[in-house]
Amino acid sequence: MKWPELAQHWSIRPDTIYLNHGSFGPSPVEVLQAKRNWQDKLDSQPMDFFVRQSEAAWLAARHALAEFIHTHEDNLIFVENATAGMNIIARSVALSENDVVALTDHEYGAVQRIWTAKCQTSRAQMKTLQLPTRIESADQIVKAILQQWDERIRIFIVSHITSATAIHLPVADILSAIRAAFPQTLTIVDGPHAPLHVDVNLDQLGCDFYTASCHKWLCAPLGSGFLFVHPHHQHQIVPTQLSWGRLLPALPERWFEQFMWSGTRDSSAYYSVATAIEFFQQWKIDQVRQYMFALADETTQRLLHLLQTDTIAPPNSAWYGAMSHVRLPVADAANLQARLWNGYGIEVPIVHWGERWFVRVSNHVYNDSDQVTRLINALRTELDLTRS
Repeated sequence: MKWPELAQHWSIRPDTIYLNHGSFGPSPVEVLQAKRNWQDKLDSQPMDFFVRQSEAAWLAARHALAEFIHTHEDNLIFVENATAGMNIIARSVALSENDVVALTDHEYGAVQRIWTAKCQTSRAQMKTLQLPTRIESADQIVKAILQQWDERIRIFIVSHITSATAIHLPVADILSAIRAAFPQTLTIVDGPHAPLHVDVNLDQLGCDFYTASCHKWLCAPLGSGFLFVHPHHQHQIVPTQLSWGRLLPALPERWFEQFMWSGTRDSSAYYSVATAIEFFQQWKIDQVRQYMFALADETTQRLLHLLQTDTIAPPNSAWYGAMSHVRLPVADAANLQARLWNGYGIEVPIVHWGERWFVRVSNHVYNDSDQVTRLINALRTELDLTRS
């Protein structure tokens, strides 16, 4: 399974089989060139660019992003990554001593740290909700969350697609259930793996906040992400780094204007998000996802056949999208990721989660079945799986 016409748009090192797009996704050459073009404009006349062009570039890129993720552009700001967006939310939302911040046991470690620190300074409490060890259905997940609910929960945080476990959680069902039963709860979706990977429709999703990175599956330049804030909460959002907000001869008035100028910096990654969207639109986004998901399903089945183990959720793209996440049949795989890189040039995460080890494969359009074969052969050798 190959898509060579599309794969040729990446300049990945020839000594590398890159199966880790979910961690740091490389950009197509067209997107990188767009970024360099913006940098050239800046470097050739900084005063002209910053004072007369940068605001229009910021707004135009945001407009393209808003159309792509289905919301009004004034609900969005650019941030460097999902972590930056989550920190803005944590700084802006007030908590009291009796409040509880809840998240699931599949949440990203940085998110846990951000909200642990927030709870320590506000004297609120953290609560971790356990998802089923073996996930079978969306209803099962929703039921598990509601059964552990504490009416003091002020904020609930959930991943659109989890990082360590690669599961596409049923966030729409989860948020709908929480809105119906506990409408006072603020809901935050951590979505760095979602844009392009799956369809993101923020106006339909119904969360209060959503933050994501554009430099993962969407392949925008590193350092590009966004924060969505529902209109009900925009008045309370403040930057983590205060500056002028705007460089034009006017003070910030609307909430997002506080974030347009945070000090002198290179924002070319933001401006290039529109190019990344256009790149995939010309190849038809539905066909892009179809290829990635089909390759992921193939990868998952081949890994299951080799490893003779299991997955946390049903082993198909409905739950894992373009990622494959399969348990390893060993008690200790701490050095396996390094061995795969050093010995075979294969970049793939080996994840320790829930006292078990997993291999997590990201299947993007520049990957193909031949690369999966090389991973299978390397795992067979390194794990001594001669029987398979």
